Amino acid sequence: MSLAPDTFAFVADLVRRRSAIRLEAGKEYLVESRLLPLARERGCAGVDAFVREVRTANREADLVRVVEALATHETSWFRDQTPFEALRTQVLPDVLRRRGPAARVRVWSAACSSGQEPYSVAMVAAESLPPGASIEILATDLSARILEQAGSGTYSQLEVNRGLPAPMIVRHMVRAGAQWQVAPALRRVVTFRQHNLLEPAPPGPFDLVLLRNVLIYFDLPTKQAILRRVRQVMAPGGVLVLGAAETTIGVDDAWQRVPAGRGSVYTLAAPAAPAPAPAAAPTPVGASSSPVSRFARLAVPSTPARLAGAPVPSRGAPL
Repeated sequence: MSLAPDTFAFVADLVRRRSAIRLEAGKEYLVESRLLPLARERGCAGVDAFVREVRTANREADLVRVVEALATHETSWFRDQTPFEALRTQVLPDVLRRRGPAARVRVWSAACSSGQEPYSVAMVAAESLPPGASIEILATDLSARILEQAGSGTYSQLEVNRGLPAPMIVRHMVRAGAQWQVAPALRRVVTFRQHNLLEPAPPGPFDLVLLRNVLIYFDLPTKQAILRRVRQVMAPGGVLVLGAAETTIGVDDAWQRVPAGRGSVYTLAAPAAPAPAPAAAPTPVGASSSPVSRFARLAVPSTPARLAGAPVPSRGAPL
């Protein structure tokens, strides 16, 4: 069974306007497979009939469900090792060097899907941060339905088996009947919130932003706008992680690529050097200067970078 051209055109336009995801010609099979369960649930003869009903009724709830159904929610625990390797060996040590052993690290996991990514970050932090330091993770996604599952932290055995090492299951998960649930201590440091990447970014600043495997669905102007908004909420020396097939090169020159383990991450490029200042007096023998962070590109404040009164809930209890 194939979709009527007007069915595909309506769905593609709706999804583009609501999420900026492009459904190009040839993706009719994807639309049909994603919407067929909704059509059956509604008792419609097929996807064409379902979409006709949605168009006629024009109910917001139906439109939202169509858009959410077409969003990709593929994820797994510790998906690709680069972000977690960078967090453990570079990002966390760097923040602690700059802010001290009691630092609070802020992370934004954008397009977090069903939550495996932010919980993986929380697990790394739990095993890497010293006593007194803490992490606060904001996890966002377009889909309210998928965020409900993520917030519960509950996963089937099949979902747990996708990338979660057995020792971490023992340390960070608890049995919940036939399923597994993320331990309360980790759930407390993750806040889930609905967010559309076409809208302004959540209040920062963030030491780490995970924006993985989502830019590939957008056109160039949309990618540029999203990266520009991310720039505005990065903490000094903050790190951006994209998917393995994504890059800022040729998209937004404000970023520069930095090696991270077997992959790479991105930091804000250093601004143009100012005109030379008048020569200063020689530094006395024995004087020392403070170490410079390998990620630092901007002036670093003397206190942890936070916005007073920011509306993001603070649930970053020490681990």
